[in-house]
Amino acid sequence: MTFSKRHNIVTTEPPITVRHDAPDGLRYAIVHNAYDCGPNYSQIRSVVCRILLTAPDPNNWSETPNIHDEVLREILDCDWYKVYDIAEALLSFIEDTYGYNEAVNFANSMNAHFVGAGIGWQFAPNEGIIFRGEETFQIATENAATILNESGRKNAASEIDEAIRDISRRPEPDITGAISHAMAAVECISQDIIGTQDTLGKLVDRLALPKPLDEALKKLWGFASQNGRHVSENSRPSSDDAELLVHVSCAICNYLAKKHT
Repeated sequence: MTFSKRHNIVTTEPPITVRHDAPDGLRYAIVHNAYDCGPNYSQIRSVVCRILLTAPDPNNWSETPNIHDEVLREILDCDWYKVYDIAEALLSFIEDTYGYNEAVNFANSMNAHFVGAGIGWQFAPNEGIIFRGEETFQIATENAATILNESGRKNAASEIDEAIRDISRRPEPDITGAISHAMAAVECISQDIIGTQDTLGKLVDRLALPKPLDEALKKLWGFASQNGRHVSENSRPSSDDAELLVHVSCAICNYLAKKHT
């Protein structure tokens, strides 16, 4: 156990500053965290070469320094999104070869690095690496999925899952997809509450929302309709816009599910 863990030293979580990149520190961390969970460098090289479609150097036969250095060289030189592909492939290899517990250790080690390095990604159970937002975003999305499933609103929960998948796509997020699915979740739960298949725009006034939340939801629906369904060359939402809308949609779903249980 490290010094900081032994003495329970907690530092403020740094803000997320890395999204579409893979800093050198992350590339090193993947290799060494994987090594700590069972695989030797030859096995790690096999995984890396399979993902990058490169051939291992036949002249490198010693684990250290030759194969170790080869692996680092390969991962340091590849495209940023391939680094996350490698991490996912290593997790699968570790679980298949060394067992579930070691796979959890690898995922936890990588998640700790993601947080400490301000990287906006995380390993999620059975989903690979997905989008990680600030703490309030994480709470809203996780609570929404749990509450919607527990209240039997499976379609709304599925739409939230799809929104997270879209915003998590690499190398480029599916921004319009994330926006559409996030608002579809609100629409699904609203239809369930009212008992109709009308669109959300027609349902807002019947949800008995406190003011000005009702007007805010109408404007949110208008924004999503404009930017999630009718994108033009001169009007394209950003990934920050998508993150905000997914966050707010989850919060609204939480509110409606709790109010109408």
